[in-house]
Amino acid sequence: MTKRFFAVFLAAVLLASLLSGCFGATDKDNGASDGTDSSRAAANEIAVGIAQDLDNSLDPYQMTAAGTREVMFNVFEGLVKPDSDGNYVCAVASDYKVSEDGLTYTFTLRDNVVFHNGEGCTADDVIYSFETCAETSITSSVVSALSAIEDISADGNTITIVLNAPNPDFISYVSSVYIVPADYTEQETKPVGTGPFKFVSRSVQENIVLERNDDYYGEKASLSKVTYKIYEDSNALFTALNSGALDLVAHLTIDQVNNLSNGYNVLEGTMNLVQAVYLNNDFEPFKDERVRQALCYAVDVDAVLDLTAEGHGTKVGSSMYPAFGKYFDESLADAYPYDVEKAKELLAESGYENGFDLTITVPSNYQPHIDTAAVIVEQFKAVGINATIKQVDWNTWLTDVYGNRDFEATVCGFDASVLNASAMLARWVSDNDKNMINYSNEEYDETFAAAQSTTDEAEQTALYKRCLEILSETAANVYLQDLADFVAINPNLEGFEFYPLYVIDMSKLSYK
Repeated sequence: MTKRFFAVFLAAVLLASLLSGCFGATDKDNGASDGTDSSRAAANEIAVGIAQDLDNSLDPYQMTAAGTREVMFNVFEGLVKPDSDGNYVCAVASDYKVSEDGLTYTFTLRDNVVFHNGEGCTADDVIYSFETCAETSITSSVVSALSAIEDISADGNTITIVLNAPNPDFISYVSSVYIVPADYTEQETKPVGTGPFKFVSRSVQENIVLERNDDYYGEKASLSKVTYKIYEDSNALFTALNSGALDLVAHLTIDQVNNLSNGYNVLEGTMNLVQAVYLNNDFEPFKDERVRQALCYAVDVDAVLDLTAEGHGTKVGSSMYPAFGKYFDESLADAYPYDVEKAKELLAESGYENGFDLTITVPSNYQPHIDTAAVIVEQFKAVGINATIKQVDWNTWLTDVYGNRDFEATVCGFDASVLNASAMLARWVSDNDKNMINYSNEEYDETFAAAQSTTDEAEQTALYKRCLEILSETAANVYLQDLADFVAINPNLEGFEFYPLYVIDMSKLSYK
């Protein structure tokens, strides 16, 4: 029996044990039985299952979790917004122009845009939104981009933004500045935007309800109401889906897809994130680059994809996923070919010839990450690393792992709020407050800063790609994949579109 086959066999045995009985749980009482498929269709409503609650604050400039952005994409809009092809199209603005020197952006505010509280959207609201986002946003890349604004002014329905230096990615950051009413103070609990759906209510850990915005300036949504039902237990989520209590669930595992028996359609896209074993570089063994490299050699990424998703998914190799196009470097996916002996050699060189104990903390509501961690644990055993999985609820993961950096390793995925390289790479700058792995590399910091300051698009692209190479060469993390995204949807619904960002556009859905 070859070493590779033996490692795969062991992983398969463990994974099978973890997944056995996965679908025998009963649904929790969170409103899943509040009507049948036919009654929802008759009312032109749908129920959507999600695996986590939204952030405590629904303020658009305070959103942390990708799952929150996924839902609130339907409520908030910027002057422009992304479409399903990755282009930025006009939203609250009816058009815009960029000066030849790349310094001046002129936006024309669309007529008759009305906020969800009934107030008309004005140029003053736009200026307020930009200034507030620049001051309060917790997304460092957005704050950095907005700090380059030298002046913002309005003349009637024309808004002019002047930058102190050209930024070819600036329009993508404009999409992240959600336009909100200047005199509204309840965004945290009763968010108000301009999107095709408006917020109705929230019951923590249970549901979020949106309804169609009948005053929407553009093509109005077909659905009258969308209720997001929260299931932090994947078994309960699947049971509700398979019973027909839900009309749509995204981010399913291949095992859930294979066990689905209710006749729903299954669509396949990608999750648009970078899944990795993220390593706390302040944890003693991981302070040594050779140890981190050893872990990269110890992981058979192809086997991970085979065992967790029957080969679905795309290997990444660094902190960028394929939807980024010109920035994605496919060659980095094979930078660390599976090599147990090389891994052992590096561990011995760094003083860990007998391996070490390791705890991998995983959010319990994300089955794909749990399944991946189970395979990784078995693969690490082959090089002497005794890894165990610690499952924690989502809020604990956010607080302890992401916020307090109190972890050794974690399996999770990072996405981007906008389609530019800075949104993915800024967090690994040494002094970035979102650098949860405590990565510190002088060359990386200097290269990223150079990419931010250049006005030459080709040079900027080359510098960002060098940042990816540095992350790979120094084994900042054990990079795995952009996960396949399986979406189960009621066969009576149509119009679902995959986006290159972690969002679901409910305005495109309708009953046949």
